Amino acid sequence: MRKILHADCDCFYAAVEMRDDPSLTHTPLAIGGSAERRGVIATCNYPARKFGIHSAMPTARALRLCPELKLLPPDFNKYRDVSQQIQAIFHELTPLVEPLSLDEAYLDVTEVTRFQGSATWMARWLKEESLARTGIVISVGVAPNKFLAKIASDWDKPDGLFVIPPTEMESFITDLPVRKLHGVGPATATKLDTLGIASCADLRAQPMDKLLDHFGKFGRRLHELAHGIDERPVNVSRERKSVSVETTYDRDLPHLSDCHTALKPLIEKLHERMARHGDPAIAKQFVKVRFDDFSSTTQETGARGIVDARFHELLESAWRRGERPVRLLGVGVRLVPEQEQRQLGLFDDDEPTSP
Repeated sequence: MRKILHADCDCFYAAVEMRDDPSLTHTPLAIGGSAERRGVIATCNYPARKFGIHSAMPTARALRLCPELKLLPPDFNKYRDVSQQIQAIFHELTPLVEPLSLDEAYLDVTEVTRFQGSATWMARWLKEESLARTGIVISVGVAPNKFLAKIASDWDKPDGLFVIPPTEMESFITDLPVRKLHGVGPATATKLDTLGIASCADLRAQPMDKLLDHFGKFGRRLHELAHGIDERPVNVSRERKSVSVETTYDRDLPHLSDCHTALKPLIEKLHERMARHGDPAIAKQFVKVRFDDFSSTTQETGARGIVDARFHELLESAWRRGERPVRLLGVGVRLVPEQEQRQLGLFDDDEPTSP
């Protein structure tokens, strides 16, 4: 059976700022965009969370909840440097590291012989080394698969270390609330609640046909998670699936014509970003629109290469769904999977064929 760790830095951006300025430690602190520019909170420290502030919350609302909130703009270059230091510690333990973002990663330590092969001792070592070398506290979950390891890392935050040994998997999963399952958002949670499904034990009691009827393909995934089944390996090379650019505007774009004008610089930025990624093959291009009432829509179409005019066509179609002032616009492309790109490459031949 595998031994998987999920390491997650506690309130990472805020933690870096508090490390560099200890006077902020007990002050409600958030990292995010300004209220005047209609920014959102990227993360906040635990004193701020006591006021109900959380990530993705509009900054204006956060300031209403906590007028004394200290707001700092993000310094991503600094956060990347710290993240690289922490990732280096992970790689000292095992080469099987799957970064999920700057502040979290999965580690497969099944074959690691250090610490007498104890995943719990390895997790403790990661926490100690991260704090000693970078000043950043990480929470670590230990379990036989990725799904449970991620739940475990969040179980005892902050500064947590929670272990789900194989012998306790069954009892842990049975009592687990379905809201804790990966992929269960507010809408799915509400739907499960109306069906009388509150725990994984309730979920296990449901026939597969019923789950498929109510949740489509995700019903099968719910069934698997309720039984603790997650065969996903730790993926060392994570594949980029899309490239996109988006902007939230200081003032709503009142008309479709204003949206068309605002789209042009976004398309230019997308071309620049694609060039930095080596202009990978694309499968689709899309436009994202968020209206002033916070409703969102995305319109996409198949494509073999970026056609600028097509973005404007997609914008028009997406805007017609709401016909309201727009607060956010985005453009992007979905990439051809790397495996398909390699298969297509087998048929590339610059040499002339023999008659």
